[in-house]
Amino acid sequence: MKKALRKHFSLAATAFTLGSVLVAPTTTLVSAQEESEDGVLNFETAVTHEGEAIEGGTLRYALVGDPFAGVLNNLLYTGNPDASIIGFFNEGLYGYDSSFAIDNSGFADIEFDVDNKQVTISIPEGTSWDDGEPLTIDDVIFPYYVVGHPDYTGVRYGSDFENVVGMAEYHAGEAEEISGLERIDDYTLRVTYINFNNSMLQAGGGVSSYVEPEHILGEVPVAELEDHEAVRTNPVGFGPFRVTSITPGEAVTYEANEYYYKGQPNIDNLVLEVVNATSIVAELKAGNYDLATLPADQYDTYKDATNFSVIGQISNAYTYIGFKQGSWDAEAGEVVPDDSKVTSSKALRQAMAYAIDNDAVGAEFYSGLRQNANSLITPNFEAYHNFDQEAYTYNPEKAKEILAEAGFVDNDGDGFVEDLNGEPFTLGFASMSGGEVAEPLAQYYIQMWGEIGVSVELVDGQLMEFNSFYDRVEADDPAIDIYQGAWGTGGDPNPTGLYGRTSAFNYPRFASDEHDALLEAINSDDSFEEEFRVNAFNEWQAYVHEELPVVPTLFRYELVAVNKRVSQYDSEIGSDLDWTQISLTADSPVAE
Repeated sequence: MKKALRKHFSLAATAFTLGSVLVAPTTTLVSAQEESEDGVLNFETAVTHEGEAIEGGTLRYALVGDPFAGVLNNLLYTGNPDASIIGFFNEGLYGYDSSFAIDNSGFADIEFDVDNKQVTISIPEGTSWDDGEPLTIDDVIFPYYVVGHPDYTGVRYGSDFENVVGMAEYHAGEAEEISGLERIDDYTLRVTYINFNNSMLQAGGGVSSYVEPEHILGEVPVAELEDHEAVRTNPVGFGPFRVTSITPGEAVTYEANEYYYKGQPNIDNLVLEVVNATSIVAELKAGNYDLATLPADQYDTYKDATNFSVIGQISNAYTYIGFKQGSWDAEAGEVVPDDSKVTSSKALRQAMAYAIDNDAVGAEFYSGLRQNANSLITPNFEAYHNFDQEAYTYNPEKAKEILAEAGFVDNDGDGFVEDLNGEPFTLGFASMSGGEVAEPLAQYYIQMWGEIGVSVELVDGQLMEFNSFYDRVEADDPAIDIYQGAWGTGGDPNPTGLYGRTSAFNYPRFASDEHDALLEAINSDDSFEEEFRVNAFNEWQAYVHEELPVVPTLFRYELVAVNKRVSQYDSEIGSDLDWTQISLTADSPVAE
């Protein structure tokens, strides 16, 4: 469901909790819950339920995981829970197809002018925000001035925005306007770029998809936006639903937006509540919720459910182990590598990758619903994912050899190697709470690293809550040497936004001249030529596979529970189904 039921793709990637429900990737979907030849389960991406629609009604949506942070604005949020909440009341500008390529099926139309490095964005006339105020092209221009402002507190400013002509000067305080933004009329904007690579064609790529209510947010100093009531308690959007109340961290209630540009939804109200991953299956079976993501580690408990259907889609997401190798210089806006860190040793990183058995993790912890990842480019992007690149597989003897050859030796006989200076070390490991397997999975990794002689302990001796985890990882907490995270990569395979030198999302703080050059090729004008682009992606994948700033661990496939009173639902990427086409067939969710 484009931009309404699915998360929309912003220029920033999205962080996931490890308890999110996803399955091993495959590009062929068969009937729901069938098993393919390689033993991987496959699921239908859509479902239709029989029954006569009632008038209105309230849909109950379970947001599975920890309490949400409540930064309910596309320019400022960092976590997927907040993104899920935003998706119901505010959307992105563009529609996209099953390959995440921008098309004209969404709110705005877009024209590409490769020769002049320009895009022209047109929005429909006569549309409104959910408070009834007119929506104009000024609301599309406004986000550029927020993200580019010197006082901006979010993480969206980076290479994509700096690619707009005049943005760097505005960001530095050297210009009052962004020269590359040309307001044609109330409904048309022309943007001129410095570089014009093929990422411009992708949802979540180089063209900003943001639209925000200038008539409200424009009255707030940029430095104060993140904590303002228009972001935290009373947000305004132009999506299918309007926020009516927020219980911080716990729940959001919505009502149908009569100003929605596609028409008012059939469902009167929507209630979103945070539900712990350990209890969501019982809640669904009891008929307490209509929609929810499903935890892969509990698959056996819901695979035969009778009151809800299970559908799935390939997820452009992966889990990974990250190694802290430097810090973030906020003033300079770039990564500062630190070669003195023990985790800055490529040999150590490779050895730790060979020490873990991700095939076994997928089979034992996730009922075979996840699979060893071989790349940081997900298989959704078939043209750019290198299917021939081998993943790191379990090989403890090779891991020990790599350590020994690099100089990591157990000199004192305690079973753990010392660093390259002969000093003992213990790595602080940060991992998130959530789901039944979070704790045993973290302990499994610690055990396996210990078996090759690398001492690892959980930071503070326990798992971290989602928001605390990312706060500390983003702040380069010195207690964290390695961490287990997950990325939803949005609609663009370009890795610059996650791993570029000037990206705040580059949490490992990895950078090198060679890496800069490889990313520069991906972002060059030459990348509009398909063969060049594919080669550039393959070269980058090979480099990070060798250098290993992070270890990709598991590919994922999202599963969704749809109660049988929901008339229809579609999780496929690029689906045209929206909330104006969905109804309820009973006054409350069906119980088992």
